[in-house]
Amino acid sequence: MKQTPNHAETYKTKILTIPNLLSFFRICLIPVFIWLYCVRKNELWTGIVLILSGITDVADGLIARRFHMISDVGKALDPVADKLTQGAMLLCLISRFSLMLIPLLLMTVKEIYMGVAGVMVIRRTGNVPGADWHGKAATGLLFAMMILHIFWPEIPSAVSIVSVAACTVMVGISFVLYAMRNIRDLKRGSRKAS
Repeated sequence: MKQTPNHAETYKTKILTIPNLLSFFRICLIPVFIWLYCVRKNELWTGIVLILSGITDVADGLIARRFHMISDVGKALDPVADKLTQGAMLLCLISRFSLMLIPLLLMTVKEIYMGVAGVMVIRRTGNVPGADWHGKAATGLLFAMMILHIFWPEIPSAVSIVSVAACTVMVGISFVLYAMRNIRDLKRGSRKAS
């Protein structure tokens, strides 16, 4: 059944949608994998829970687009769930791989900036900005790097360094591109206001 634009508009302000519930479920998985990795020291189950989190991340985006369930809450909740998951897992991995501190610090600075700039863009334009391809690429690379280190605790130093460096570079590129988009959006909002 073909969905009409009006159908998409009805979901714009909804909170209880399937994609939003999946994002909330991902947030609920965070204490589970922290406990499995830090307390139980069980890499296998930590990896399984993290993969489940990744599957629900992909599923919520597919469902939102396919069934026109994209909402303003979802645009904010999905990246929050991503960043909380990534940040928590990077903190866990620092206990074994000190280099994880570099992407964690860069990601923290990026997300603080994105939060402040995002609020300014919303106030100025009234639009909630969504994720761009480079943000999704950075998320995917971070996810793959974390899974690699979880399932391969004795990973050779060279492989670990290359994977962490690749993630850090992609997060940095995404940071710059989002900053450029936010500046552009703020300028457009200023022109509309004047």
